[in-house]
Amino acid sequence: MNISVSNYWKIQLIGWTSAALYWGFSGFFLSEYFIWEMGLLDFIFDIAIGITLTHLYRNFAIRKGWHKLNLKKLIPRIILSVLVLSVLYTIAIVLKLYLIRLLVLKSMTLSFSAFFKLTQLQVFITGTRLMSVWLLAYHLYHYSRLELETVKENARLSLIIKEAQLQNLSTQLNPHFFFNSLNNIKYLIIENPDLARRAIDLLSELLRNSLNNNFVRFISVNHEISLVKDYLELEKMRFEERLKINIEINPDVSEHLILPLSIQSLVENAIKHGIEKRKFGGFINLKVEIENNFIKISVQNSGRLNIDSENSGIGLNNLRERLQLQYSGNASFEIKETENETVLATILIPSK
Repeated sequence: MNISVSNYWKIQLIGWTSAALYWGFSGFFLSEYFIWEMGLLDFIFDIAIGITLTHLYRNFAIRKGWHKLNLKKLIPRIILSVLVLSVLYTIAIVLKLYLIRLLVLKSMTLSFSAFFKLTQLQVFITGTRLMSVWLLAYHLYHYSRLELETVKENARLSLIIKEAQLQNLSTQLNPHFFFNSLNNIKYLIIENPDLARRAIDLLSELLRNSLNNNFVRFISVNHEISLVKDYLELEKMRFEERLKINIEINPDVSEHLILPLSIQSLVENAIKHGIEKRKFGGFINLKVEIENNFIKISVQNSGRLNIDSENSGIGLNNLRERLQLQYSGNASFEIKETENETVLATILIPSK
C-alpha cells in the first residue's frame, strides 16, 4: 500500500535536490556577486531542511493514520499542516541564511530579528508553495493507491461472496441432503400428510431464499434468522428428538445488516460436523446479541472439533475472508472446542 522506503528516499533526494539546484542557478545568474562558499552551503542546507521537515511530517501522518483518511477529513488537515510546515520552513531557512552569511562574510550589519523581518515574507511564500506541492503529491499518491486497493478488494469480495453463496446452494442441492429430506417426506406423506406438506414448503422456501440471496450484499439479521429457522425445522424432522434447538435474538439487532449466509454457514457446519456424527444427536444453541459495540453471533453445538472441520466446513474459510475484507479487519471469526464435548463458533461484527 505504501511507497517503498528506497523509492521514497530517491524521490525525496531528487525532488529537493532539483529545487536546491534551481535556487542555486537563479542566484548564480541573477546575482552580480555570487559567492561559491555561500552557494554550496545554501544548496546543502536547503536539501537537508526540506527533507527533514517533510520526513517528520510523513512519520507524524503515518502514526495518525492520515494516509487512510477520505478527502473530506484529509483536506482540513492538509491546510493546517501546510501552514505549520511553512512557518517552520521560514524559521529554518531564515536562520540558515543568517548563519551562513555570518560564517562566510564574518560580519553582519543586521541583527537576526531585523534580518528575519526583512526576509520572512518571501521565504514564507516560497515555503507555502513548496509544502503545498509536497503534501498534495504525497497524499494524492496514497489516496489513489487507497482507491485502487478499495476497488480491488470490492471486486475480490464480490467473487468470494458469490463463491460462498454457490457453495451454500450446492450444499443444499447435494443428493445427500435431498435424499434425506425427500426420504423423510415420503414417509411423512403416509404417517403425517400435514407435516409432509410443511416439509415441502420448507424445502422450497430454503431453495428460494438461497437463490435470492445470491444477488444481495447484505441482509438483515431477521432475514438470515428466518432462513436458519427453516433449515433447522427441516433438519428437526430428520433428527427428531436427537436434535435440540435453542435460538435467542436480541431485538435491538434484528434490523442490523450482516453478510448473507454467515449465520447459516455456522449452523450448517454444526449439523454436518457435530450433530450428524453423534449417535444420540445433540443440541444447537444460536445466540445473537450486542457486546462492547459489537454484534456477537454465537453458535454452540454438541460435537468435537478436529482439524478438518476447523479448516474446511461449509464456507468457513470464505466466511473468514469475507469478514476480513468487508470490515477491514474490525470483524472476527473464531471456532473452538469447549468443555463437555461442545464446539463454539463466534462472529464479532462492529455494531456501528
